[in-house]
Amino acid sequence: MAAQVVLLAVVCGIIGVATGFALRDSLIAQLDGQLREAAAKARPDGPPVPSGFPNPLDGPGFPPGTLMLIKHDDGGTNAERLTRGSGDRARLSAEVTERAEAVPADGRPRTVWLGDELGDHRVMAFTTPFGTKVITGLPMADVDSTVSRMGWIVGGVALAGLVAVSLAGALIVRRTLRPLERVAATASRVAELPLHEGEVALAERVPDEYADPGTEVGQVGLALNRMLGHVGSALEARHANETRVRQFVADASHELRTPLAAIRGYAELTRRTSDEVPEQIAHAMRRVESEAVRMTSLVEDLLLLARLDAGRPLARDPVDLSRLVVDTVSDARIAGPDHEWRMELPPYAVEVTGDAHKLHQVLANLLSNARTHTPPGTTVTTTLSTVEGGVRVSVSDDGPGIPAGLQGEVFERFSRGDTSRSRAAGSTGLGLSIVAAVVASHNGSVRLASAPGRTTFTVHLPR
Repeated sequence: MAAQVVLLAVVCGIIGVATGFALRDSLIAQLDGQLREAAAKARPDGPPVPSGFPNPLDGPGFPPGTLMLIKHDDGGTNAERLTRGSGDRARLSAEVTERAEAVPADGRPRTVWLGDELGDHRVMAFTTPFGTKVITGLPMADVDSTVSRMGWIVGGVALAGLVAVSLAGALIVRRTLRPLERVAATASRVAELPLHEGEVALAERVPDEYADPGTEVGQVGLALNRMLGHVGSALEARHANETRVRQFVADASHELRTPLAAIRGYAELTRRTSDEVPEQIAHAMRRVESEAVRMTSLVEDLLLLARLDAGRPLARDPVDLSRLVVDTVSDARIAGPDHEWRMELPPYAVEVTGDAHKLHQVLANLLSNARTHTPPGTTVTTTLSTVEGGVRVSVSDDGPGIPAGLQGEVFERFSRGDTSRSRAAGSTGLGLSIVAAVVASHNGSVRLASAPGRTTFTVHLPR
């Protein structure tokens, strides 16, 4: 609208200027006609006489303001004009006379400045056959006044028109684009939906009255509805696949628990038998038992994630986080004696409502992650503090840090810093995903900040 108004203002300006010049030319042509009539009346009929020509201004038919200057060949001059107000004759000043006498006697009208007293005049001069120079002039004041008044009128009308067009145009555009606001509001609501996880009911659509294919805005709304339909179908398919995979993992994990328990039992039974077993077989059975224990841990982790994905309710009991931190750090100190373990606790007990076993697993996984992925001698500090509306638990270490390319994926399942399949560190890639799932089930959040020499996992839990 601003661009259109500026363009319209330029057009109005061009029209006004062109109209002003055309009007001025027309008025000057009319004035030249009057000037020629006045000059024809002022033309002497015969040679000069000793007493001079009679002054033509004494005759009728001359408009007010007519200027008449007759210069005889003997040097005598008769220079007078009719005043615009009363019509009385008045002699011309020496300055005006001098400027008028300088006009060429070619019979052509021209505009001449006659000083501050009289201003612009349309003047025409000619010489009679007897050597008398006759100069006739009419004032330009009426022409200038008319053109100026027309300019003010056109300018005022144009300004009022521009204001009216601006207001009406803004109202029309706003009403025309109002459906686009509904389309934008629909897109904004969709953008706020958690499309990245879980089952999403993508029911948002642009209303039918704003999805008319006959208008440009309606075409946008219709295209957005089609896109939302495709996205909704894709989300439903994705959720169905995720549900099948999670159900399979849950079923497989549940079914694997029994044979794993049997394997561990038979391996332990072999180790406890009184019969002498060859060393190679004894070593093999110890490895079977060890791997069965590790696989059991993996199955338990998968089963836990499956239960959390299914939204099974957790215990809601008071949990002393201070005691929990002390216990888990003590366990970590036993498991990793080559690391330095520190605690920073408030002087009072900090409690939250939740599942003590699951929260213990969160802290244990964070400390195990720090122990597993940092070299010996690393200092690991666990800090517990209260914040407005909740509790904050952080686990920090001064190890080498997590690569920037991996930081966005550390909470994904089976994500490992070491992409080799050696499993040398014994990591399954599920520890941090369990942390994120358990914290989310407690309506909390977990964040990572890592740089060389400083890595911190921060857990926020509501009171």
